[in-house]
Amino acid sequence: MGLRLKILLGFLILAAMLLVAGAWSIYELSNIGISVQNLLDENYKSVDAAKSMTEALEREDSAILLLLLGKRKEGREILRSADDLFERAFETARNNVTIPGEQEYVDAIRKNYNTYKGLWAENIAGTVREGDLKWYFRDVHLSFLTVKGTVKKLMDLNDRTMYKTASNLEGRAHRATMPGIIAIVSAFIFAVIFSFLINLLVVSPIIRVTSGIQEYLETGKPFDVKIETGDELSHLVTSVEGLIERSKR
Repeated sequence: MGLRLKILLGFLILAAMLLVAGAWSIYELSNIGISVQNLLDENYKSVDAAKSMTEALEREDSAILLLLLGKRKEGREILRSADDLFERAFETARNNVTIPGEQEYVDAIRKNYNTYKGLWAENIAGTVREGDLKWYFRDVHLSFLTVKGTVKKLMDLNDRTMYKTASNLEGRAHRATMPGIIAIVSAFIFAVIFSFLINLLVVSPIIRVTSGIQEYLETGKPFDVKIETGDELSHLVTSVEGLIERSKR
């Protein structure tokens, strides 16, 4: 194997190590990016929808109290807007079921909300229910707490999943840095070995040839340098020996 090919092979090995490490890191980072996007698209949407449903329920509860106090216009407007907000948020949650067990909570929310809505869907103001706080605390508020509790369970489920996914992402991020660390350590070790081999196979033979020529020129000592690497250095020694023999003649 020629000297040029030996040096080229050393650099190719080093480049291959860095290429593999870089490709591995890119692969891991790409997967992390996809996981983060899925986390935002799936769990965060459901959490945000649950927060909107909770806000809508609290606004409806306030509107019902206004109707019980005879504030018809304000109560109706708040109920209408809050109900629209709840339905939009519920549709988001219903269309974003991605976790085992999430569908059960979504179905329970639908059922409990229909029961809750049935209590105030009829106009409370101007009826026998106006001012009936006992009925409110006995039926309406209890139903309100039931729906709100179901929504909270849905939110907690997605929160736990988000935390678990984030923990997995932390571990994957750590793994993504490992190729770089391995590449640095491997490149350092290989550079030391490569430097040793260059010194052993290139630098040292050149020094020996130079010293042999210098001694011959200064003292007339016969040139006696043996290099059996089978590359350009061996050819150099052969050429030097031939040149010396020719100069003698």
